Amino acid sequence: MTDQNFDRRRFGVGQSVPRKEDPALLRGEGRYTDDLSAEGQVHLAFVSSPVAHGIVTSVDVTAARAAEGVLGVWTGADLAAAGCAMPASGFKAFNRDGAPAAEPRRPVLAVDRVRYVGEPLVCIAARTAMLARDAAELVDLDIEDLPVLIDPEEAFAPDAPQLFGNAPRNLVQDYFAGDDDAVDAAFAGAAHVARLRLEDPRIIINPMELRACLAEYDAARDHYTISTQSQGVFPFHVEVAGCLGVSPAQVTVLTGSVGGSFGMRIVTFPEQICALHAAKALGRPVKWLEDRTQSFLSDCHGRANRYDVALALDGEGRMLGLRVTGFANLGAYVNPNGLPSPTLNITTNINSMYRLPALSVAVKCVLTNTSPVGAYRGAGRQAANYLMERIIDEAARLSGIDRIALRRINQLRPDELPYRALSGLTYDSGDFTALMEDAMARADVAGFPARRDAARREGRLLGLGIGCFLEATSLNGKEHGRIRFEENGDVSFITGTLDYGQGHAGTFAQILGQKLGLPYDRIRLVQGDSDELPDYGGYTGGSRSVIASGNAALKAGDGVIDKALQLAGWALGTAANDIRFRDGRVEVVSTGEGIDLIALAARLRDATDLPAGLPTSLESGFTGSDGAGPTYPNGCHICELEIDEATGVARITRYLAMNDVGRVVNPMVLQGQVHGGVVQGIGQALYERVVYDDSGQLLSGSFTDYCLPRADDLPPLDVFERATATTLNEMGVKGVGESGCAGSLTCVMNAVVDALSPLGIAHIDMPATPERLWRAIREARRASA
Repeated sequence: MTDQNFDRRRFGVGQSVPRKEDPALLRGEGRYTDDLSAEGQVHLAFVSSPVAHGIVTSVDVTAARAAEGVLGVWTGADLAAAGCAMPASGFKAFNRDGAPAAEPRRPVLAVDRVRYVGEPLVCIAARTAMLARDAAELVDLDIEDLPVLIDPEEAFAPDAPQLFGNAPRNLVQDYFAGDDDAVDAAFAGAAHVARLRLEDPRIIINPMELRACLAEYDAARDHYTISTQSQGVFPFHVEVAGCLGVSPAQVTVLTGSVGGSFGMRIVTFPEQICALHAAKALGRPVKWLEDRTQSFLSDCHGRANRYDVALALDGEGRMLGLRVTGFANLGAYVNPNGLPSPTLNITTNINSMYRLPALSVAVKCVLTNTSPVGAYRGAGRQAANYLMERIIDEAARLSGIDRIALRRINQLRPDELPYRALSGLTYDSGDFTALMEDAMARADVAGFPARRDAARREGRLLGLGIGCFLEATSLNGKEHGRIRFEENGDVSFITGTLDYGQGHAGTFAQILGQKLGLPYDRIRLVQGDSDELPDYGGYTGGSRSVIASGNAALKAGDGVIDKALQLAGWALGTAANDIRFRDGRVEVVSTGEGIDLIALAARLRDATDLPAGLPTSLESGFTGSDGAGPTYPNGCHICELEIDEATGVARITRYLAMNDVGRVVNPMVLQGQVHGGVVQGIGQALYERVVYDDSGQLLSGSFTDYCLPRADDLPPLDVFERATATTLNEMGVKGVGESGCAGSLTCVMNAVVDALSPLGIAHIDMPATPERLWRAIREARRASA
């Protein structure tokens, strides 16, 4: 495809363009970490704790060192002596009294104490993966059992065993935000007060691709290279360098294709540090790949929070105040992203699209003998919207005000925007009631009573759930973007965000193609190499990629245009005041004679007559957050769900998602993003459940015991957009990647409760499994008999 026959209109912003990544992936040409090998590589295996809490009295590795093919064995003491350490939390947290949160540090490998089943204790390198695993079986562990803590409220009890000396009562953070006095006053004058205890249950993240790495060390340069999954190579290489105690310039991180992440791969894991240490110690490349059992045990988990929510209303249904108190289960160690999800992100997002005069949020973040908890798709934003929407339905039940009318009464009107929420953030755009009305019309909510009556006649319980939401996305908009013209005529866009399923290559090509008039198929995305980002690079997370990297692309594009205009007089032999940039070309206004950017870059590359003071290339870069601040996507999801009384099985029969994500770059990619988020939310609402026994053993440790939603569990998902372009960035775009979770959790669970309401059931916790629903129905029937 050449510049002359390129159809800019078809491939510009707003058009559905097939993803650039898909042809190679469908041909099996993706480059995942386990596809990589290096000459002379050895393999790692790990010995992990079989108990949840105990004193390590002995670790005998003698037989393992002598085993066939073994080249090295390292314990926690070895890693500590070498100066290796896990990263501290990158999130500076404070307690209610202003004191810093506790910072218990995790060792790379456990030394004198283990704190959860699956915690790595010993690292073994051998010629093959099988030999390494065989040697791991020979390590003799002696661990003295200690009492085990599973529930965060029990772990916070005054007499509970302490996991760390610097975290009394196992409390890491006593979080508080808001105004208790204002909330107290609101409740004192309320006509109605609704209260619910809500679980945000623990989730196993379960990406398709297991964790893996290939580590190499160049002794001549004293330089480490690790190929591994990540959500952004630049922050990852800085963190890895800190773990090794070296300069970031001594570390290169490479990430190829990634089979899912959902927040998990934004942090460093112990196995990656062990692989890099082993590569240096052995002078050979080191490869590691976990298995699915290790994944269930040792990947960070998501969610694991419990909240008590209370909402005060006046006699006309207007919100007066909201109080949230709760416990966050951090697991055995503080994940670098473990604190903001259940605390700050609740405060930031719980205002949602409503007029809320007073707010108080207090959460105790507590350590337990379970797998560490990190970010998972939505990272607290989905929970905040879930809390608000469930308590609205409960308030409607108690007050007798229709649940739709209650939302209308409290939704912000367009003439109230911009609106400064109690979070301190200012909403700039949206028409929330009109969006909800549009969603209800498309979902035929008016026809629901007839469908419910028909279901009742057939012995089925049918419920309808509405879930409105508003999220604050791209709170960190700083990003790097650089445009480079290659010798082969391609144009490379280099940025710090990293694709692990989002379709970045085509999306950024649409943005740059429209900005610079470049051929879609000549724009190449460069990501996944920390050496390409010498000064700064961000990451993918928080629904920020198009906002942050898209903004950086536009700013870098401005630099390309500025340079092209400076060079046009030289290239075209005309006066500077008769030149313009249009449709990918600098041209003479009076004659139309011009040269496109790719040709100009080629001419510049071979130039011998360039006057002093003119740019020597068209390359342009931008690093910053100007124009890429927070955005506020919102929407309304509507679910119809039926429950079989005899079995408790819930089945979604209709699902509609109406979203306002601002200007849409690629509608097809948006549909895919929403579908993925909706299905993950449905999984949490109906199917997924992590179960530990009292001794800390994971009972839901395989797909035999842990249920994910499947295609035949779902009806067609109807996804619509009702956009109000944001004024907060040049493109008018808002985040979308996690909005599916925010809408689906609430509308599905509200539908479950609505279906059960004829039986007098006012609430049920996630996940609404068949067993849980069957028991609730039986108990309700007995109570009414």
